[in-house]
Amino acid sequence: MKKRILALFMAVVLLFAFSGCGSNTATADLGATETPAATATEAPAATETPAATDAPAADTATSMYMNDGVLTIGIEIGYPPFEDYAEDGTTPVGYDIDFAYALADKLGVDVNFVNTAWDGIFQGIGVNYDCVISAVTITSERAETMLFSDPYINNYQAVVVNADFAGEISAFTDLSGMAIAVQKETTSDILMSDYVATGSVDCTISANEKVTSCFTQLQNGEVDAVVCDSTVADGYLASNPGVFVKAFQDESEPEQFGVAMSLGNTDLQAAVNAAIAELNNEGFFEENVANWFGAAE
Repeated sequence: MKKRILALFMAVVLLFAFSGCGSNTATADLGATETPAATATEAPAATETPAATDAPAADTATSMYMNDGVLTIGIEIGYPPFEDYAEDGTTPVGYDIDFAYALADKLGVDVNFVNTAWDGIFQGIGVNYDCVISAVTITSERAETMLFSDPYINNYQAVVVNADFAGEISAFTDLSGMAIAVQKETTSDILMSDYVATGSVDCTISANEKVTSCFTQLQNGEVDAVVCDSTVADGYLASNPGVFVKAFQDESEPEQFGVAMSLGNTDLQAAVNAAIAELNNEGFFEENVANWFGAAE
């Protein structure tokens, strides 16, 4: 965050709705052992959701999971520092990965990560996985087709440029005349596409499947700037000191990330919210922010 300690820019604001954590809420024994490490698997081909039957409803403890005793999570690996691979190329690591393990520990279940492309990731909820934990911004449009947990981290939209950038950017409108990169189908893509469509900004947009490609383009001089989540920008600044700088961060419209679940899975939503509340009270999120974003100056 313009080379300051990221914890100052990333106050984790979690406005927990405790009224949503009622008698159906499932919480794990706090003495539960650590969830074993998991490797990510590729998402299977989507199948048609089976038609509802008149069979009695299953117990809440198992019906909220596709597989008994396992929280299956959709993620898009390649969105550091939230989701990425360790040096072995198979082990998922990142802010959301740590959160997922801590969440599963509270729920008393194991974790299975399903790596899938961001474009279409929400269609897999309830089909390929129980939920998506992958830097998902809570929006009113998305809330029409899925449930969200209480937020677990704040985010803003930001503009990142190379360290030797000579201009000044104090608003998104200052991007007129520039070539910018965004990740396809993200809130950054939606934001900049709206600016261009309304004539507020006249710029060339390169929409990439991966945010990593955006920063590669920036470093190679193919684009002038990257518009992305401020949390992602912070991670890149932390891991690439002296290479990139954050030229602008729009704090007038904060975003919040949440766990996305099927519309009807209110039991899982209640359980996840209770676990988030516990993790917040225990200081987990503050520690996780410091771990993944605190290295930047």
